[in-house]
Amino acid sequence: MGPIKSLWAMVQGDPVFMRRVNGWLAIIWILMIPISLMMGWLDSVVYVSALSLWALVSGHWSAWQAARVEVAQMEDARRRDKEDLVAEVVEALLARTNVEPAGAPACDCGANQAANRVETSPANRVETSAAL
Repeated sequence: MGPIKSLWAMVQGDPVFMRRVNGWLAIIWILMIPISLMMGWLDSVVYVSALSLWALVSGHWSAWQAARVEVAQMEDARRRDKEDLVAEVVEALLARTNVEPAGAPACDCGANQAANRVETSPANRVETSAAL
C-alpha cells in the first residue's frame, strides 16, 4: 500500500499532471457521447449508472481540489499578513550599507553641504551677478 499512497500523493501534488489528466478525460467523455448513442448503451441501466457514478465522483473530486486550493491561498495570505516585508528590507539595507535610520543623523556634515549648495546654486549666482 505504500507505493500506491506515494504515487497518489505525487499525482495530487502536480497540478500540470492533474490538468492534463482531467483534460484528456473530458475529451474522452465528449467522444463517448456519440459512441454511446450509436451503440445504444444509453438504454443500459448499468451504463447509465456507471456514468452517473463517474459524474458524482468527478464532481466531488473537483470541489475537493478547489477547496484545497482555497485553503492553501488563505494560509499563504495569513503568512504574508504576519510577515513584515518592509521592515525586513530596511533591516537588510541597514545591515549591508552605512545608511542610518531617519531621525538619527550620522554627522552634521549634511547640513553644511546643503547650505553650500544654496550659496552656489545657479539661481543665487544670477542674482549676485545682477546686483553688480
